[in-house]
Amino acid sequence: MKKAIILLVVLVGAQLMAQEKSTITVKSSEVTNGVVVVMAMQAATPDQSKASYELHCNKGVSGCKAPVPGTYQMVRLPKNWGTYDCDNVDLYQATDDPATSQKVGEYCVIAK
Repeated sequence: MKKAIILLVVLVGAQLMAQEKSTITVKSSEVTNGVVVVMAMQAATPDQSKASYELHCNKGVSGCKAPVPGTYQMVRLPKNWGTYDCDNVDLYQATDDPATSQKVGEYCVIAK
């Protein structure tokens, strides 16, 4: 039984370590009909192309905030993790370490 628990902890830890992180710039955020909509851009890097994102969350849900324009770290959560039934991401301040810092919010991400 102890071996099964240790194996489960190792597997969960490996999934957490595999999270994809990227730096994005939030251009704007607004609340429309109870949904927070965040428009963001990711600059091109040697290993990633330029991308536009729309982040959504339901106002009133824990972790749903309209971030001010600026630079953030976007961390993609593993499949089937998170609040929403979609690809979930957490936002952190650009200078924060996601492993030890409090997240700005959790969102459903849609690539534009």
